[in-house]
Amino acid sequence: MAASIEESPAPAAAAANTTPTEVTESVKEVVTAPPPVVESEAVKGQEETKADNGTVAAESSPNLEPQGSSFKEESYFVADLKESEKKALQELKTRVEEAIKNNEFKEPPPKEPETKEAEAKEATEAKEPEAKEAEVAEASKETETKEEKAKEAQTKGEEDTQIPEAKEEVKGTVEEVKILETTTETDIKIGEVEIKKEEIVVAVAEQVEVPAHGDVPKHEETVIVSENATESVTVVSVPSTETAAPSAESAAEVPVEVTVTKETVEVDLQPVEEIYLWGVPLLPSVGDERTDVILLKFLRARDFKVSEAFTMLKNTILWRKRFGADGVLEEEFGNELDGVAYMHGYDKEGHPVCYNVYGVFQDKELYQKTFGDAEKCDRFLRWRIRLLEKGIQQLSFKPGGINSMVQITDLKNSPGPGKKGLRQATKKALDILQDNYPEFVARKIFVNVPWWYAAMSAMISPFLTQRTKSKFVVARPARLTETLFKYISPQFVPVQYGGLSRENDTEFSASNGAVSELFIKPGVKQIVEIPATEVGTSLVWDIAVVSWEVIYSEEFVPNAEGGYTVIIQKAKKMAAEEEPVRNSFKISEPGKVILTIENISSKKKHVVYRTKVKSD
Repeated sequence: MAASIEESPAPAAAAANTTPTEVTESVKEVVTAPPPVVESEAVKGQEETKADNGTVAAESSPNLEPQGSSFKEESYFVADLKESEKKALQELKTRVEEAIKNNEFKEPPPKEPETKEAEAKEATEAKEPEAKEAEVAEASKETETKEEKAKEAQTKGEEDTQIPEAKEEVKGTVEEVKILETTTETDIKIGEVEIKKEEIVVAVAEQVEVPAHGDVPKHEETVIVSENATESVTVVSVPSTETAAPSAESAAEVPVEVTVTKETVEVDLQPVEEIYLWGVPLLPSVGDERTDVILLKFLRARDFKVSEAFTMLKNTILWRKRFGADGVLEEEFGNELDGVAYMHGYDKEGHPVCYNVYGVFQDKELYQKTFGDAEKCDRFLRWRIRLLEKGIQQLSFKPGGINSMVQITDLKNSPGPGKKGLRQATKKALDILQDNYPEFVARKIFVNVPWWYAAMSAMISPFLTQRTKSKFVVARPARLTETLFKYISPQFVPVQYGGLSRENDTEFSASNGAVSELFIKPGVKQIVEIPATEVGTSLVWDIAVVSWEVIYSEEFVPNAEGGYTVIIQKAKKMAAEEEPVRNSFKISEPGKVILTIENISSKKKHVVYRTKVKSD
């Protein structure tokens, strides 16, 4: 506000112009403001601080003591848990440890689409059994022919040698095939086993049935099987020399066909995948205390039901891989959506605060750019997840630290539920947040709630857990600033919501913007005196009255007798929707700045203000 400066007589002369009626009708209370902060002693601006994980926070997190009735997070210290909760945590840690070592947090490989080559291969494989049957039948026929020729030769030989023995009927049967030895040379690499050579030694036992003239013992033959998966090997059985039969050995060869099938077993030896969530190692055996905080979030989201918590955790890891959540911070989206949602300040307990302002979508062009089609809706969703991930970077994930944030949703001028694109995107965002970001919201505050909010709330309520709904706060327009002040200190509430925080503020910051508060009863005139003693400097102040409806004025009164009072701001009736006032005054002589607030309403008024001295 530009200061309008007028000179007036000294305090005594000014008092003489006040009528007795004015004095008797109002009660005057004087408050001396605390000494203004001197800029040379204060830190200029807000310094960027690096978080534990190496990221740079937008603002320095204030060291504030808990005040008011702000939401109390449950303890993340294991010692503070109930015995049943400790047991559930230990069980979940065991399951997570086993799952990571067994590579269970991996997406199943996608099914390869069937091609013409695959179909041709299937057709060939289908014909193979028929071809094999034909080969077996042909081999059997050849065997029978050879047996007949062998019988004829044997009969002829017996007649020529005049051996009075009956013709032998030889029937060769394969009794069994035993694998005696397997020799395998392998070359093992990380993630695979490559078999170079494999030899299988088998024993073929054959039994020949003969009449009473003599028994032909079993014979063993050694067969080397090559690397082919299936081979047909013809073994010629030769009787042992130690138990030679009296028959003509050279003419009685019995061919036996043996089919040996080799089954190849693939061994997949893959390295254990390192799993991180928000920069925290998930493997419990690493011993990071932040791992317990992450696991407790999933347990609390599922009422300490271990199986459900594990399933939720696994689904979250798989979703993050599919969505690319770890890389979304590197994506660029421009600045056209900067006013839709943004991180700004902290609540009284130090939780980062995120503001969501959907009224900007009254702009039809912006709405069409954001929700015009499915691709644009997906882009908006990625942008919103990116903002959330940036906010999560400010969390510590340590027991006793700040592990969640406050969400404020402004519904003023927000498109109603009839806007299909916004409604669908909001529903999808809610699903993602509930399924993959457990226990990240300490408080959800809805402000400027319109008439249709009840219908919208009834629509989305079934998709929210009772625990989530218990964190909701709803503020009507008349109670907006007072509701925010209940949870957030005035220096962190944006001016558009009645607070003292301005974007890119060059005058005040978290380190030099301490706020004083007072309450004014109906019909009372409150005077705030700010010392102005350093000549050549400027005095700067911010002041706000919740839902104003007061008469407000500013003036400088010198200490010297006979000096003139300087009117900085004439008395003005302030409407309820007025924004906070910022003004300044250059000190040319010692004195004091007087801020006068007269409560003309029937309600008690809440006043917040802060001051500062800066060198010119």
